[in-house]
Amino acid sequence: MEDNTIIVYTDGGCSGNPGPGGWGTVIIADGEARELSGGEKNTTNNRMELTAAITALTAISNTERFKGRKIQVFIDSQYVKNGITSWINKWKQNGWRTAAKKPVLNQDLWQKLDALVAGLNISWNWVKGHAGVEYNEVCDQLCQKEIAAHR
Repeated sequence: MEDNTIIVYTDGGCSGNPGPGGWGTVIIADGEARELSGGEKNTTNNRMELTAAITALTAISNTERFKGRKIQVFIDSQYVKNGITSWINKWKQNGWRTAAKKPVLNQDLWQKLDALVAGLNISWNWVKGHAGVEYNEVCDQLCQKEIAAHR
């Protein structure tokens, strides 16, 4: 039986925080690896990490042949992985406030990501960055190119 799982790798980063930033993602499905990337002139590392995940999941959601398939996301950001799998439920209960009663940073992006994952079958997996994981390294290279282009 063929495994129809879609594999996603994402990465985001900045030169300075805030500063010029970039993100990269690789979506692997049906024997093909599709690379996407982008960036901004003035942003933060966490915003770029979130944007990478949002962009990948949006692309998957908008692809008819991917409907209903399992998705495995491999991400080197504990912030995004823990945020979407754990912290977000409390944030929503607390009116988008942290445990310290402060407004959740990047709420706009968290809300986008939350809406996207609601309709998808996703497992989130943390991978160590800069550790030779092939597609994580590809994402990092895409990210670095975008940072350079947005300087």
